[in-house]
Amino acid sequence: MLDNPMWLRDNCPCPECRDPRSGQKLFQITDLPDDLAVGTVAERPEEVEVTWFPDGHRSVYRRDWLTAPAPVDHRTEAGKRLWATADLATPPEADWSAYLSVPAERVRVLEAVRRLGFALLRGVPVEEGRVLEVARSFGYVRETNYGRLFDVRVEPAPDNLAFTSRAIAPHTDNPYRDPVPTIQLLHCLTNAAQGGDSGLVDGFHAAALLRAEDPEAFAVLTRTPVPFVYRDARTELTAVKPLIDVDPLGRIREVRFNNRSLGTLRPPGAFYDAYRAFAKVLARPELMLAFRLAPGDCLIFDNTRLLHARTAFEQNGARHLQGAYADLDGLAGTLAVLGRTVALDELEALFTGPGTGDYLGEPVTMAEHMRQAAALAEAAGAPAHLVAAALLHDIGHLEGGAELMSGVDNRHSHTGADVLARWFGPEVTEPVRLHVDAKRYLCAVDPGYRARLSEASEFTLRVQGGPMTGPQAAAFAALPGAADAVAVRRWDDAAKVAGAATPDFAHFRPLLASLLRR
Repeated sequence: MLDNPMWLRDNCPCPECRDPRSGQKLFQITDLPDDLAVGTVAERPEEVEVTWFPDGHRSVYRRDWLTAPAPVDHRTEAGKRLWATADLATPPEADWSAYLSVPAERVRVLEAVRRLGFALLRGVPVEEGRVLEVARSFGYVRETNYGRLFDVRVEPAPDNLAFTSRAIAPHTDNPYRDPVPTIQLLHCLTNAAQGGDSGLVDGFHAAALLRAEDPEAFAVLTRTPVPFVYRDARTELTAVKPLIDVDPLGRIREVRFNNRSLGTLRPPGAFYDAYRAFAKVLARPELMLAFRLAPGDCLIFDNTRLLHARTAFEQNGARHLQGAYADLDGLAGTLAVLGRTVALDELEALFTGPGTGDYLGEPVTMAEHMRQAAALAEAAGAPAHLVAAALLHDIGHLEGGAELMSGVDNRHSHTGADVLARWFGPEVTEPVRLHVDAKRYLCAVDPGYRARLSEASEFTLRVQGGPMTGPQAAAFAALPGAADAVAVRRWDDAAKVAGAATPDFAHFRPLLASLLRR
């Protein structure tokens, strides 16, 4: 990556280049010098520091960031799990109350919509308008000419065949819009009619089959823009788009397929042979997942990927669904935020579970000790990453504190850092990893430090290797994270006061959330 200096400098993470709160860049690409070049490079275990020519600016990059793979576009087939009916032993579903109350359950449902294209919520209250609440649970309602919500039932003078009792073949909704609504929701209020069963087809899987079996037909459908049209007394909508849209790398990104809304293509060229070939693939029985919606069921699906269908039902039968549209970007954003919430919930559970136990013979529990350390760091005006490191420094003890007190070094600093690396960068994990070595270092360089250690800390010092030798202390002091580790160590040593008033874990959640890896 060092051979592309403009890219590297454009991604400098320092607070001079990016706003610390929003992460947004504070400069324009044209602000960088025309003769920009890498000046000097300092290699460290976890990071690389670059000094730039000609302005002397310094940038520090995490090694894992430098070597990270290209991001996956979750809108394309690369971010999906394609399926036929046989591949879905258990279609994704969840209870509405659990979905609302358990963040991990909501993550599971929304991730299914993103990866598989759909999920089914059971037990959504059978009340008109509830579909809007479901949409708002992960994004924003997309209002159309049908309103914020629409009723799918037999209408006396329908302006859309969906509002009749006829069978509806597999299709995507609103192909005549640009952009098309990317998520659709259907909430069942009544389904007592004979017939009216639902079906879903993975359009990406069908398009991939067409690409493998008839590459020329696939190519025709990706390069032929066709008109889709909708008209009624109040509305006229037209979009000219291919049936199969691909990204610049050729990956399937969107399917628009709706026989009812297809306009007249002029000239037709080779389109109709390809169109029929794709329609035949979509009609294969093994691709259709058939099911029946019951009152309280709410189906959420990706309208740019899945085709939905229904069988005919009795004209006078009671069948009433309410629908709404939303968008995938809102769902993806909610997933990202919920991922942070779930991570913080996992950490908080450690403080309320094993963290309530004794802390290695000290007069405080493990949780109290770590919260005290964080409160001391906060009171000292420490930066956020050090407050977090102080709060989380003994997480590794929860895997085996008793082992340490029996005379076996459990290397809890390394265990804790490795656990935290799931969520945080080295600015948090390295002070945690080094805080035991910082105690050994301070015992070597500060004559009065060891005398102030508690009895339990003196015991663990001996188990962990005792004071450093002179060469060991010099090597430690040269580490880029040594000063931060020493600061955490001093708060660690002071955070053993029985009954001291300290904030609870919830106080630190916003700070931790700001540091979670994105």
